[in-house]
Order: sequence, then C-alpha cells, then structure tokens
Amino acid sequence: MNRVVLAALAVLLAPGPAPGQAGTPRGPVFRVGVDTVHVTVTVQDKDGRCVPDLRPDEFVVLEDGRPQPLELVARAVEPGNDEALVLDLGLLLDTSESMMKEMKLSQEAAVRFLENIPRARELFTIFFDEDIRISRYDSENQQGLFERIHDTKSAGNTALYDAIAVYISRIEESPGRKVLVVLTDGEDSISRTSLSEVIRLIRSSPVTIYPIALLGGFPSGSARTVQARAVLQQLAETSGGQVFSPGASRDLAAIFQKILDELKAQYVLGYVPANALRDGRFRKLKVQVKRDGLRVRHRAGYFASAAAGE
Repeated sequence: MNRVVLAALAVLLAPGPAPGQAGTPRGPVFRVGVDTVHVTVTVQDKDGRCVPDLRPDEFVVLEDGRPQPLELVARAVEPGNDEALVLDLGLLLDTSESMMKEMKLSQEAAVRFLENIPRARELFTIFFDEDIRISRYDSENQQGLFERIHDTKSAGNTALYDAIAVYISRIEESPGRKVLVVLTDGEDSISRTSLSEVIRLIRSSPVTIYPIALLGGFPSGSARTVQARAVLQQLAETSGGQVFSPGASRDLAAIFQKILDELKAQYVLGYVPANALRDGRFRKLKVQVKRDGLRVRHRAGYFASAAAGE
C-alpha cells in the first residue's frame, strides 16, 4: 500500500482501543459552522419518483426523538450560492481480481458516470485493489482519465474498506453535499479497516453512498453474493444512499439517470441542535414529512463535537 494511503489510514485509525476494550476508534466529526447541522434528504413517492415540491413547513427533523427548529430548508436546484448545496463527488472503481468477469461493465459504468455528472466543486476518482490510487478529476484530464479506466486490468486483493476510509479522509470539513459512487462486487480481502470501523466513519461524515453492485462474478444465490449485497446495503442505508444492481450495460443509463435525478431533487435541512452538550456522542436523526405516502432517506445521524481535551 502506498505511503499516502498508509498516512491517511494512520490518522483515521489511531489511536484505537486496546484489545479487549469496548468501542471503536473515534471518526472525524463533520460540522458546518460552529453549531449548525446539515442533513441531505431524498424524498420519493411509492413508485420511487423524487418529490421536488415540498414546502419548508412540511419537514420535521428529530434528533434523538426531539423536534429541532429548522433554520434552512433548501432544494438542490434552487438558485443562489448557498454553500450547503454545493456538490462534491467521489468515484471508487474496484480493480481487484474478483472483478475480472465484471471489469468491462465496471469500466463502461465509470465512463458513463463521468460523462453525465452534474457540475461539482470537486471530484475524486479512486482505483483500488490491494493498492489505492487517487486522482482529482477535471475537464483538462478527462480524456486521460477515460483512457486510464479502459486500460485498467483486474488483479490483486480487495481493499474496499480502506478505499472508502481514504476517500472520507479527503473530504474537507466544509459545507456542501458529499456523494460517493462505488463500483464494486462488495468483497473485501485485505483492508486494515474493518467493516465496523468504516461504518463508524460513514456515520461520522456527511457522505451519501451509492454502491453499484457488480455481482456477476459470483454464483447466483451463493453465500458470497448474499454477504456482498448485505455489505453494500449497509453502506447505503447508513449514509442515506441506495444500492443499484445492473444486470447488463443496458441498465447503466437508467441507473445513472436515477442518481442524477436524486441529486437534483435533494433537499438540505439545517438546524442548530437543541442539545448543546459537546459530549462526542452519536445522535440519531429522523426526518419526517407532513405528506402521506412518501419515503424519506437521509444519513442515520452524526457525532457531536467533543469538549476541548477529550
């Protein structure tokens, strides 16, 4: 693993608890301003269509079961320069040996995503197998990045959890929506970061994860397929995202259109927590809407800041 990756993981994973002690390493705490918490919300009807016309008074945010007074309710497509609406994107491409049968589909998916993404403040692309390689995407290196994707060969073990941890370590503590698309079969064979640790990091961050499950290399209905799908589902649910499973290249256009539609129809809610304690504890979030028959997705919660010296 390269030095950049090792340095990032050292920051993320240390200091951890000694063997036998309860708990996991404390993840980064993402805050906007001094006191404001921002929550990115997707609202859909029973048919899975995004609902972009909710009024501010139709939202209720509960933190640990207590209603919070909202100071911001904004739609992603609203005009203006509200920093809470700025979009930062990440694309993780699994290039490990277990992806050999799905590599062509993965490459096509990655290129289509990059061709269709909305304007973003920043976009990281991360190639990972047993090594992790990071690129910052912009219009000037677009063709070179496409060529790199098409030239990628599958080889080596899989460091999925480490790759997600490295991406989260690169997210600036700045306002805005953070979205990560992960093209993978969901297996991990070599990461230093455990699944429980990466889930904690996700819960500590504002990132929304959309795994693209490429499971064609596993026998249908096998234990590997079930386990990989469960992992990807956990990553998505924890962050407020959604798992997609393309069966063939013809499915990719619809999947990316659905993700793009979500990004355009999202809401960002902001509030100052009624609980002003700086106790470093995880606080559960629940967003409700005052309209029947709608489904709401958002991250599970956040870690409060800790008092100085803790």
